[in-house]
Amino acid sequence: MKGTGVALVTPFHADYSIDFDSLAKIIEHCISGGLEYLVVLGTTGEGPTLNKDEKKQIFKFVSEKVNGRVPLVAGIGGNDTREVDDSMQSFDASGYSAILSVSPYYNKPNQEGIYLHYMELAKVSPLPIIIYNVPGRTGAGISAATTLRLAKASDKFIAVKEASRSPEVFMDILKDKPVNFSVISGDDNLTLPFLAMGMTGVISVIAQAYPRMFSDMVRLGLDGKFEEARILHFKLYEVMKMIFADGSPGGVKVLLNQLGLCQNVVRLPLSPVNKDVEAKLRGFILS
Repeated sequence: MKGTGVALVTPFHADYSIDFDSLAKIIEHCISGGLEYLVVLGTTGEGPTLNKDEKKQIFKFVSEKVNGRVPLVAGIGGNDTREVDDSMQSFDASGYSAILSVSPYYNKPNQEGIYLHYMELAKVSPLPIIIYNVPGRTGAGISAATTLRLAKASDKFIAVKEASRSPEVFMDILKDKPVNFSVISGDDNLTLPFLAMGMTGVISVIAQAYPRMFSDMVRLGLDGKFEEARILHFKLYEVMKMIFADGSPGGVKVLLNQLGLCQNVVRLPLSPVNKDVEAKLRGFILS
């Protein structure tokens, strides 16, 4: 999981049914734009609003459409350990390389509970696991010590997607992690400085709209060419912030709609971004 992965949106028709034709277009846009891998049904994919049958349809559709051209990561997580266990055991892993599993949300478990949750998943997961720490959404962050404990406890854990926005957490993990354990950025606008610390890449939202420019920036950063990478970073910097100004994935869906890739539709309880943010996004021009 090195370079740029993208957290795919789930496109919808105006009646909120899944728009598989648009999903196919977005997949081709991402692959032709040079992205290294795709993440299916991460946070950006609006998984909590999809039922089990819809999730199975999307997992299968993406696997068949990609057909081995790039690695795929499946988002499977939740706040009921037994239910996540069941989902992993019933998952058809054909075409997939890893599972991205978010830390339990809403329950606010302590660090021991988080550790035990992931260790249970390690027993049943058919694929390697990427731990996902996003305390702004879950309400309970994974400490660096817990991430390192998991990384050293089982080879099933291959990486962490770190979206705590805390440089100290990142550095504590990077300093003491096992050699084969990767640290992946979960924040688009912080990716470049985090690459300088030793992260191996990013699971991005903005790269879905601008795959070539963003993935080029990441590759330059990984190669230590920070002067060149900085130029691309600042070209995208304002829009990287803008897409999260009034909720995600509403922001990036405006850009994808502007590019003719999907409709600007999200499922409740999400709603489209407000008119001011939409106007700014539609007025954004890359030079």
